[in-house]
Amino acid sequence: MKTYDWIVVGGGITGAALAYELGRTGFSVLLLEQDQTPQNATRYSYGGLSYWSGTTNLTRLLCKEASDRYHILSQELDADIEFRELDLLLTISASSDPKAIAASYNNCVTIPRLLSVKAACELEPLLNPEAISGALTVKHGHIHPEKTAQAYIQAFLRGGGDMQITKVLQILQNGVKTTTATYQSANVVICAGGLSRQLLKSAGISIKLYFTHAEIIETPSIEIRLRTLIMPAKGQRLPLEAESTQLDQLWDEPGNEPLPPILDAGAIQFQDGNLRLGQISRVLTDPHAKVNSETSEKWLRKSIGQILPTLENLPGTWYHCLVAFSNNELPLIGATPGFENIHVFSGFSNPLVNVPPLAKRFANFAAGNEDEVITTMLV
Repeated sequence: MKTYDWIVVGGGITGAALAYELGRTGFSVLLLEQDQTPQNATRYSYGGLSYWSGTTNLTRLLCKEASDRYHILSQELDADIEFRELDLLLTISASSDPKAIAASYNNCVTIPRLLSVKAACELEPLLNPEAISGALTVKHGHIHPEKTAQAYIQAFLRGGGDMQITKVLQILQNGVKTTTATYQSANVVICAGGLSRQLLKSAGISIKLYFTHAEIIETPSIEIRLRTLIMPAKGQRLPLEAESTQLDQLWDEPGNEPLPPILDAGAIQFQDGNLRLGQISRVLTDPHAKVNSETSEKWLRKSIGQILPTLENLPGTWYHCLVAFSNNELPLIGATPGFENIHVFSGFSNPLVNVPPLAKRFANFAAGNEDEVITTMLV
């Protein structure tokens, strides 16, 4: 059996981009994905690219590189990833002070513009004016996340890479064991999102990588037109993630729920007319925990209806996936402690922006070239 330079575990945007960049650098690469049609965080993403939002030298650099990368990516991958720019509307609740919320964005590369209720509703007529005290707006990148991941994979395969649809059962010192075969490689890199922690633990590797259970509703194509991408200006997801990592020991005990769930009411319409409405985030330490979809969907619809009444009762399907994150909003990258050939590339709080530039940098670093950005993120 062929021995590879790298085995990449996970076929979402993270694994797809990394496999492509490693192959492009000259390595022999095998990409493993457990589902023929992945049901991962890439599949249920809004597809937003907040490359206006960098607040530190590092995140500003990555935002700039991401913007540059996406402007040429369709051409490079020879596929339409539906890249565009649209207006992002960050809604400010009726009980909040618009100026105070706006001030929290003053460190961003591009500072969002504060709108009155009237101006916000002119930009997005579907908004409920009584639910907001104003909104912030900024130009926002957008892609079709599934088509982008698939474009990476197809370019990877055209370049000579290999891919297998099979479930990884165990990470080995010299490869991986799956449901169909054992594959050998010099290096393994885990890009399995919310399942990464569990996979690494099965190999005896403990790492500060976590996950939430994210829930959305997806509608079929509809004639109603949402002009903007809607998200709350004061999101609860990142604070939830940060607080949930304070009790690391709970994450090794399936069945725990360290914190109650949150809901950040948002919506995006893709170019084919379908909508994704969300998002609930639950901190459940068991990646296979069951969620009451009926109760969840009611909560989602009611919250969306408060901001966008026209969308509350549209036909749609509830979906669930895992979203990985670290304890400091920066991804975990590089060899794991004590296992120099087992690597991790996961935990991206802003994956669609950060993955393309960091995948390229990681592949260059793996080829033996110095990279200060990767060095700062090494596990």
